[in-house]
Parts: sequence; C-alpha cells; structure tokens
Amino acid sequence: MTHTLAVPGAEIVYDVRGPLDQPILMMIGQPMTADGFEALASYFTDRTVVTPDPRGLGRSKRTDGRSDNTPQQQAADLHLLIQELGGGPVDLFASSGGAVTALELVTTHPDDVATLVAHEPPINSVLPDAEAADRGRAAFNEAYETKGWGAGMAAFMAMTMWQGEYTDEYFAQPAPDPAAFGMPTEDDGRRDDPLLSKNSWAVTSYQPDVAALKAAPTRIVIAVAEETAGTYTSRTSYAMAALLGQEPTVFPSHHGGFLDDRFGYAGKPAEFSAKLREVLSAG
Repeated sequence: MTHTLAVPGAEIVYDVRGPLDQPILMMIGQPMTADGFEALASYFTDRTVVTPDPRGLGRSKRTDGRSDNTPQQQAADLHLLIQELGGGPVDLFASSGGAVTALELVTTHPDDVATLVAHEPPINSVLPDAEAADRGRAAFNEAYETKGWGAGMAAFMAMTMWQGEYTDEYFAQPAPDPAAFGMPTEDDGRRDDPLLSKNSWAVTSYQPDVAALKAAPTRIVIAVAEETAGTYTSRTSYAMAALLGQEPTVFPSHHGGFLDDRFGYAGKPAEFSAKLREVLSAG
C-alpha cells in the first residue's frame, strides 16, 4: 500500500508492506528512493517494511521552495512518519546518506528507533583527511557544473574508488574520461542532480553528536561493505564506528549490496538480507 503524509513544507510518499500489527522495519536511503529497497524488502515478509521517498526526491514533493537535502529536515520528516505509524521504536536500516539522516534521527528522537543499522554513512568530518575529502567533493561538483552529468559522475566515481586518504597524488590525476566509466560525454544542461550538485552537501558535511548517540537507548550498528575496503565509504564507516567505540559490521557485496539487477550494478540481496536479519535478531 502506498500512502502520503502531509508534513510542513512537503508531502512524504511511503510504501507499507504488511499489516501494522507486525514489527516495523523501515528502510531509508539518500538520494536513493524507496524503489531501491524492493529486493531487500521481499526477504522480510515476517515484518512490516516501510520505505519512504525522502522530501523532494522521487514521489515526495516539497512545497517549501527549497532544493537542499539536509539530515536535520529529513530526520524531522521521519519522526513524523514514525508517529503516523503508531510511534516507535521501529527498527531502521539506513543506507548511504540515509544512514546520516538516521544518525540525526537517533540524536534528536532517540526513542523512535530500537536498532539502527547504518550502512556506510558518507560523513567527511569523521575522516582524518576531512579537508581533503571536502576538496574532492568540490572537484566533482565543479566538473558537474562546468561539463555536465557525465563528467561530474566520472569524477565522483574516481573519488569514491580511490584507496586510502586523498593525497597530492590523488589531486594530481587528470580528470577522468566519462566514456571510460560508461557515462555520456555530452552535457544535457541540467544541474539539479541531488548527488553531484551542492544540494546534498549538508549530508557529507554532517557533524555527528557522538555523546548524544552514545546516550541514546538505540542499539546502533555501523555497517560496512566487504567490497569497499580502503575506499571512501569504508573509511567513513570505520571512522564513525570508532567514534562510537565499536568495530563496523561487515555486510556482503558493495555500497549498494542490497540492490538487484534492475539498477545496473547488482549486489547480493539474498546474502545481504540474511546478514541484516542476523544483525537485527542479535538485538
């Protein structure tokens, strides 16, 4: 069933699989929308799975006149959604930028979430080379603004595939060829991509409140993908976990390891779901 929740400045569209008298497992991403969780949700028929589109993305239209995507606003929307569903706590699987939103939700509304599995949160500030990561982000944004989506995405992929800290060697590389990544070389003129524009910089600029997270009743599990070792999202996961006094839990496949083959880079959704079930059951 698909529902719409009116919140200040937006309408949040979300899907509910199963009756609300079962335990709720919410799945969120950023900038990914609810359709990315269809494969993973299919393995949790014993739970009610709720998958919203974030404000301004996919089916969730905004009326606030803004285009920026912030963890604070998206966490506020999630809180209202959880209240609409009957109140928490719910279990929450959150991927990428959605994991950043989830950390903010636990910070501001700690009673909303029983167990949070935060899969590879992309937070520059937790890295030892945070300033260099910010510089790399500015570089792929510049490529996008000056040359279009293909150039920007190629630069983004080069950044996220780089092993280790962003050194002078990294910044001395020539600009990557979009064609080498299978990206278009022509510029379509659009500049509203939520990943490559500055619209989501608040996500990667997020400053986690470690004391609040540690004090929350929520069981927080930082998850990392087995195939991303040494790259940006692996490093942010290990760094965030260390701040919380834990080691990250390794999940199968890559950054989108729960995706099926509809999205061009299939993960291992069956294996991923089994690991997620194991982690949730351990709580």
